[in-house]
Amino acid sequence: MARMLAIDIGAESGRGIVGTLESDRLTIEEVHRFPNGPVQEADGLHWDGRRLFEDAQAAIRKAGPIDSIGIDTWGLDHGFIDKNGELLANPFHYRDARTDGVMEQVLRIVPKDEIFAITGIQFMGINTLYQLYAQRNDPMLHNADAMLLMPNLLGYWLTGEVCNEFSDATTTQCYDPHAKDWAWGLLKRLGIPSHFLGKVVSAGSSLGRLKPDLGLGDTMVINVATHDTGSAFVAAPVTSPNTGVISSGTWSIIGVESAEPVITPEALEGNLSNEGGYGNRFRLIKNITGLWIVQELRREWGDHTYEELTKMAAEAEPFQAVIDPDYPAFLAPGPMEGRIAEFCRATNQTMPVTKGALVRSVLEGLAMKYRYVIERLEHATGRRMECIQIVGGGSKNRLLCQLTANATGRPVAAGPIEATAIGNLIVQAISLGLVNDQEAGRQIVRRCFEDEHYDPIRPDDWQQPYRRLCELSG
Repeated sequence: MARMLAIDIGAESGRGIVGTLESDRLTIEEVHRFPNGPVQEADGLHWDGRRLFEDAQAAIRKAGPIDSIGIDTWGLDHGFIDKNGELLANPFHYRDARTDGVMEQVLRIVPKDEIFAITGIQFMGINTLYQLYAQRNDPMLHNADAMLLMPNLLGYWLTGEVCNEFSDATTTQCYDPHAKDWAWGLLKRLGIPSHFLGKVVSAGSSLGRLKPDLGLGDTMVINVATHDTGSAFVAAPVTSPNTGVISSGTWSIIGVESAEPVITPEALEGNLSNEGGYGNRFRLIKNITGLWIVQELRREWGDHTYEELTKMAAEAEPFQAVIDPDYPAFLAPGPMEGRIAEFCRATNQTMPVTKGALVRSVLEGLAMKYRYVIERLEHATGRRMECIQIVGGGSKNRLLCQLTANATGRPVAAGPIEATAIGNLIVQAISLGLVNDQEAGRQIVRRCFEDEHYDPIRPDDWQQPYRRLCELSG
């Protein structure tokens, strides 16, 4: 029997989950849960890195005796440490306004097709490349000895080891998958310092043992697929290459696995992304806004659970407004209801009146955006996605799953909910020699965690709203 700890941190919350593997059966238990979110400081929006580290330590203490630890978080964001190993400042939050308009500045220096040919990454204004360009003259960058992406920053505090793991490094738009190294030439052309970029290691490699001065024992920390989507895809119980995977949470990431990056005109046209995964494989994916808008509406209204909001949405009339979840005004934290009203005015639509209708319109827009992305993935790969596997927190939203089946006209399988943590645990188990490979891990997932299945209902009703969504998405 092996006991492993997955520290899985998302944009809204984090959790410590202990996985017990015995006789090819995996059981999971949440031992620690904690909130996460932005903190406003004088110079902008940040993450509270030290508090996240305290919660990581709390998860380790509550886990009891364990054989290994793996950490995964969201991508893009990072902290800088100096030559003495001290954090120079709290990591910036990807929703901070300092990157507003920066991508457009960069594209005037290096054309979009050249950047895509080098990195194969989707163009989003929040990418690490544009964060670094915005800060290129900041003395902090010149004083930095190492840049550590969030999961490896936490790993550094736990072990003292400095590196960045492949799956997370590829998200930055600063990595060249052809050269299997940082895109040094691109960074030089943009005048971005790069002396702080160190080695990139493979998912599944050992990071090191817990530092003795932490008083947490000497457990091994493993570089799992530290980007949460990379871990989620490990646990996606797909059986066919023609299955599209949606990792659904604050963000939704839609994609398929590939042995090599797909860096083609069709992928560029679809603004698709080649992110690294376990086994040095890739995922051809697209990031879109996920349940973020609903999360912000719930925060704004303050008096409803997610279950209550979903129930109200299920009872509301369909198609009261067609909402593009990737409308730029929805990116920043803050009151969402007014922004949705602004979007409806700008697109000559009537604002949904009730809370249920508003949430339903957001979920319908998200389901249609899934279809929009899937069609572009099909165009880039030449493969039709016959079915869809939704994993992550969004898989427990039955209304969203059914809307996705309806909007796409494809059957949907939903689960596991804790895919990211389970994928984290599977990589640990492979690294410990307890599981042969990723496919053996997926067999364990299929055995131990049940899916829910949804068939399309009245998909023809979605044709006109979908055409409108396509117009809005430009």
